[in-house]
Parts: sequence; C-alpha cells; structure tokens
Amino acid sequence: MGEKAKLALDKLKKAHQKLLAGTATAKEELQQDGVIQRFEFTFELLWKALKLLLEEKGIKALSPKDVFQESFRLEWIDDEMVFLNMLDDRNRTSYIYDEKTSREIFDSVKNDYILVIKNLIDKIALI
Repeated sequence: MGEKAKLALDKLKKAHQKLLAGTATAKEELQQDGVIQRFEFTFELLWKALKLLLEEKGIKALSPKDVFQESFRLEWIDDEMVFLNMLDDRNRTSYIYDEKTSREIFDSVKNDYILVIKNLIDKIALI
C-alpha cells in the first residue's frame, strides 16, 4: 500500500472511531445530528481511500458508486448494496428537513454502517 493510501486509511480509522463514539453516546436529537455529520465526513474518507487503493491497482473510478462497484468486483466489500445504501443516505443528509429521515439515517449508521465500515477497514488494511 502506498503512502497516500496509508495516510487515507489512518484518517478513515480515526474518523470511524469518532463515529463509533458518537453513536454510543448520542441520545438527543442535536447529538444525533452530530453523528450524522460525522457519518458524512467518514463516508467521504471511506470512498476516497478506496479510490486511492483502486488507483494503485490501475483502476480508475471517479464516483463513489464506481468505487464501490469496483471494490465489490475485487471482493474488498462483501455486500455492494449496503455501500450503495450508504451512498444514498449520505446524499439524503444534504436534504434532511424532517426528524423521521434524520432518525432513519442515524439508526442505519448505528445499527449497520458502523460495523460494515469497520470490517472494510480491517480488510483493506491487509491489502
């Protein structure tokens, strides 16, 4: 793994830890909104780290969707649909205007995405 990818992975690990800590303590709406913002940041680091790893393998992927599809093809991720759902939720965060949507995204982050991201971090650390 090249230096840029290692640095990106380190940043992703730190962001994931902060996201994990946030989901463990967020009880009120304002705290949950903070978790959603941490999710946005972590998501950006996630797809960009994968993009760097793909580039090291000579694969060009320009968008998050392309990155996830190529990562699935290379078997770095097990369930492409979870990552595409994550992308959809990331996109929805820009348009949250109701408590229900916000709560749905928070629950997905806490109950699904945290573990999926951790598993991916563990897997790509071995690349």
